[in-house]
Amino acid sequence: MSMQMHLPLIMTMPNDITVQTWIKLARAFGKAMSDIEQALQDNELPPLSWYDVLLELERVKGKGMRQFELETALLLKQYSVSRLVEKIEKDGCLQRVASKEDGRGKRLHITDKGRALRQKMWLIYGPKIEDTVGQKLSQTQCQELGMLLGKLSNSPS
Repeated sequence: MSMQMHLPLIMTMPNDITVQTWIKLARAFGKAMSDIEQALQDNELPPLSWYDVLLELERVKGKGMRQFELETALLLKQYSVSRLVEKIEKDGCLQRVASKEDGRGKRLHITDKGRALRQKMWLIYGPKIEDTVGQKLSQTQCQELGMLLGKLSNSPS
């Protein structure tokens, strides 16, 4: 039995410039994330994923979020979010509250401890963003890069 790959009839391969751009994008993202994670660790703070969860919960004010809404906002798989939420809840930075809509489901709410932790993390994360982007690109370049990255993610902002 032969193993055949089923490829589209018309397949466009990237040119060298596209490949080099992809490599630079991947390396820049990887280095930035590694630097940020290291800075958080050096300051005895949790990983950046905690910040993302706490920020999303803080953005919705007192409404809270269902876990599936958080998964959508973070673009993470259900099992990853479940484990992450469990750790953050165990640390007292979020709580599950019975949903007013149906009484069975739970909404995730940030706690005061979670708000304080997110703010403390921002004191490390914010300057790393500035070091990584703001110190290397002009504001015009930042806007242009944002526009280009928006095209790649099919997002206007």
